[in-house]
Amino acid sequence: MKSLREIFGPSKEEIWSQLSKEIGAGYQEDGFFKKGKVILTHQQWEILLDTYTVNTGKSSTTFTRMRAPYVNKDSFRFRIYRKSIFSGLGKLLGMQDIEIGDPYFDEEFIIQGVPEDMLKRLLANMNIRQLIQKQPNIHFQVKDDEGVFGTKFPEGVDELYFQTLGIIKDKQRLKDLFDLFAAVLEELCRIGSAYENDPGVTLK
Repeated sequence: MKSLREIFGPSKEEIWSQLSKEIGAGYQEDGFFKKGKVILTHQQWEILLDTYTVNTGKSSTTFTRMRAPYVNKDSFRFRIYRKSIFSGLGKLLGMQDIEIGDPYFDEEFIIQGVPEDMLKRLLANMNIRQLIQKQPNIHFQVKDDEGVFGTKFPEGVDELYFQTLGIIKDKQRLKDLFDLFAAVLEELCRIGSAYENDPGVTLK
């Protein structure tokens, strides 16, 4: 009889532990009252990878997410996700679609943000566009804070936020996500939308 590892492949814990060693990050193992997570320190920021589960009656859904608080200089907001049959739902949230002049990127993604010129400056960085394109599923945005049940941020602090359905065990995909967060944080500082300051936030 085949083992579970042979059937399902390496566990999340195994993959994420290996990942943390390869990128020089910290790793917290799963426990009774805590979920496994990878924490990478990049310059003055902490980029945190973990999972969370939403329970809906008799079923539950698990998501992989990545977060990085930062000092937002000008309240810049954006949201980027791949087009799908549900894309119209995102348009109900208030922001208009933006085209950045890259035919492939404009065709594949819903791009929203205010101010519009700041988003275009951010996505003028080809490396950032390529890292986004590497993600088969992506919902990438800037959030104010995490609401009543999450971490409350000080005034002027927001977070880069990624989530996708399921548990990501593709190590290269996770490395690309960490690279994306690092590249965006650096570019936000370069274009004058973020401060190179420690945001002073510890994520739960």
